[in-house]
Amino acid sequence: MERTNPSSTTASPAASSLPDLPEPGGLCAIHQPNLFPRLTTLAKLFAADYWIVLDDVQFTRRDYQHRTRLGDLDEPDRRQWLTIPTQLSKGRQTLIRDALIGDPGLARRKTAGVLRQYYGASPHWPALARALDPVLDAFVTGRTATVAETSTRALLGLLGWQGKILNSSELPSQPGRSQRLADLSAITGARSYLCGTGGMTYLDPAPFAAKDIAVTPFRPPTTGIWSSGRSLSSLGALAALGPQEVATIMQRIASDHA
Repeated sequence: MERTNPSSTTASPAASSLPDLPEPGGLCAIHQPNLFPRLTTLAKLFAADYWIVLDDVQFTRRDYQHRTRLGDLDEPDRRQWLTIPTQLSKGRQTLIRDALIGDPGLARRKTAGVLRQYYGASPHWPALARALDPVLDAFVTGRTATVAETSTRALLGLLGWQGKILNSSELPSQPGRSQRLADLSAITGARSYLCGTGGMTYLDPAPFAAKDIAVTPFRPPTTGIWSSGRSLSSLGALAALGPQEVATIMQRIASDHA
């Protein structure tokens, strides 16, 4: 998990009834909803058996919660930010789930146009376009987090991911950055928490050890398509290589972390 502050809000209240929980024993990843996530982020979620969407921490501007950086297929140095204009009703205290899209109709049209402009010439565009349909439909909700989460769900589905998704706002947990992540992981029955490089810099392993949950660092490759994997949307790799080849690569990385 990267670039967030789970302790910036109070712990999620205990729900009157928990959602259907996955079978215990796998890997758990916890990450904010990201708009068409970067390749490394998508790979981390793909390697996990459970993704807990961290939707009840503070929204962060100029982060990946409402924007993504696209890379051109033919001109690698040509890059562009695709951003969903977002309004924060409570200013900096606004939670991710409460952030609103400014002019959803216009944002939808711009998103559709830019994606087609960048990737419409790919032989894999028809498959990508079908996967993008529910993302574009999600703009009608007027909520940035819904669009971002749907975009990640769509790409995971395109790769054939079979994991489970829960939302942190629906789950009980205690305050404290690492404690909360450990509590959320424990709800899934996970044997291990899959942690990104950013999270490893601050994570306290003690709350996880107390719940008999291992902490597994996620270390993706750094060469080839991964050389820009920490900065560019995974859409570029999907358009260049196709969903089937990217899925094969993801499966290999998931096996390494299993």
